[in-house]
Amino acid sequence: MRESDIVIIGGGIVGLATAYALLERFPEKSITILEKEQDVAHHQSGHNSGVLHTGIYYKPGSLKAINCRAGKKAMEAFCEREGIPYRICGKVIVAVDEAELPRLQALYERGRANGVACEMIRVDQLRTLEPHVVGIKAIHVREAGITDYRRVCRCMAEIIVKHGDQIHTGTRVTGLHEGPKGVVVETTSGDFAADYVINCAGLQSDRIAARGPTKPSAKILPFRGEYYKLKPEAAYLCNTLIYPIPDPAFPFLGVHFTRVISGEVECGPNAVLALAREGYRKTDLHVGDLAETLAYPGFRKLAGKHWRMGLGEMWRSISKGAFVKALQRLMPEITEDHLEPGPAGVRAQAVAPDGSMLDDFSFKESPRIVNVINAPSPAATASISIGRSIVQRVAERLV
Repeated sequence: MRESDIVIIGGGIVGLATAYALLERFPEKSITILEKEQDVAHHQSGHNSGVLHTGIYYKPGSLKAINCRAGKKAMEAFCEREGIPYRICGKVIVAVDEAELPRLQALYERGRANGVACEMIRVDQLRTLEPHVVGIKAIHVREAGITDYRRVCRCMAEIIVKHGDQIHTGTRVTGLHEGPKGVVVETTSGDFAADYVINCAGLQSDRIAARGPTKPSAKILPFRGEYYKLKPEAAYLCNTLIYPIPDPAFPFLGVHFTRVISGEVECGPNAVLALAREGYRKTDLHVGDLAETLAYPGFRKLAGKHWRMGLGEMWRSISKGAFVKALQRLMPEITEDHLEPGPAGVRAQAVAPDGSMLDDFSFKESPRIVNVINAPSPAATASISIGRSIVQRVAERLV
């Protein structure tokens, strides 16, 4: 049996950033990361558009707001130190009609309360920033940026291994046994013993938690976000990041335009229920995953509440024309000919039995296990701060 002081389950950005935070604070402790895939950042961390979020959307005082603000600064410092490209390009959040102005104002006030560098701008100012966008008013978030989170993860992994700690890929966790003096983690690569375990398994976090003594009440539901890309000859249509006003009743930001660090422009995403926990294609189906989702009371209540929106998202998944129509609300001159298929990602969304979506970061603890139950966007931006927060949760026990 292999032993270490701390075992971290999950080699995504939250797991890696937690290990990085442990190295900062407790460099003498031995760390083992267990990742079921053959490389790190295989799922959510490697399937996002790389936005450095500012915290404008989040309730002041929430874990999201606090960790996003601190995490963005920490991520920029990490990228600067390690030579990882990032760019502060700014973004605009656009109101296209009078009905959206109260929500735009509320969003602006929330951003100011969170300390975000943002300003309300007129139509002429918006057109100077983004000439092809229509709207009647907008928020310019000057400090928004972009980076490459897959590269961030690989860099963190290199630092962790160079320090002398271990990352075991191709290692699936099959059991957790917590005792008074430690935890035994059963895996497909043998057993690992640790004083403490931190579960950062993302799309599988609820299942991993359920293998231990603490049974989470919320369940992870997978939502696939599908994107198109602007063809190279149409990339001039978007300079930076262009977002609509989000619907406060739904925790997704709506279809938007993102100029990623490579220079390409992604358009999307929609948000459809994935038929597999790790279903990146429309055809990906895991009968067990789907049956578990459909049998969950929280899903049925969520679907009953948001079925109209869900049908709209599904139609945009099927119809490129419908997807383009949604994009045209911000950019009327865009056409189907401007677009080519882009990447897709799957978001791990924790949903309570009553059908409510957990909106903030959420943790479930036992004496020797910390489970990260919900880590939605802006988890990548906030990851270093989240990692430090997790380390704080176990700090007294590690001394």
